[in-house]
Amino acid sequence: MNIKGVIFDLDGTILDSTWVWKQVDQDFLGKHGFEVPEDYSDAIKAMGFEQVANYTIARFRLPLSAREVMAEWNEMAIQAYSEQVKLKPGTKELLLWLREQGIPAGVATSNTSLLFEPCLRSNGVYDLFHSFTEGNEVDRGKEFPDIYIKEAEKLGCDPSSCAVFEDIIPALKGAGSGGFLTIGVKERSWGYEDEEFGRYCDHILYEISDAISLLKCLQ
Repeated sequence: MNIKGVIFDLDGTILDSTWVWKQVDQDFLGKHGFEVPEDYSDAIKAMGFEQVANYTIARFRLPLSAREVMAEWNEMAIQAYSEQVKLKPGTKELLLWLREQGIPAGVATSNTSLLFEPCLRSNGVYDLFHSFTEGNEVDRGKEFPDIYIKEAEKLGCDPSSCAVFEDIIPALKGAGSGGFLTIGVKERSWGYEDEEFGRYCDHILYEISDAISLLKCLQ
């Protein structure tokens, strides 16, 4: 396969950041008198930022607007992303290697640039990405291919020649349905079994640091 573009998810795939959102969920819902339900994380995994806000408002009957909820979340998370969230080992080396090969790297994320841009800049990799697509740029969540198709258009490549790195099953299913090569990156926080995870991706990585070797084999 001649890979002409690579699209990355951020949280859990190349950013060691899943702990931030668990803390935000706990603090935000606790402030409003609720504990985090066991199924909450799974329910929101593939949603965009505003979709999660609307879902949370409806589920807990909060007297808030989506804008107010997102503002609270951003306030809680911005310091962590700016100062504490780090890249997963091997990420910068991977991005530099892609640049050397002339393969553009893009981002498809449910997160917002308010958080991820300072994080990527502080980790010295923001300028290694060709383009970014956020969840609010498309109508449907990551369980559908829309966000990946939009980012592939920005990269200037067809889905059939583009690889997507993701860490959750709904997103891998969404990318796969769009004709992308799917590479699942195991994030221990989600607790997926290998057999289950493997059913929804073309290749599995246990560490993002193994990606260069895999991509060399696929070229």
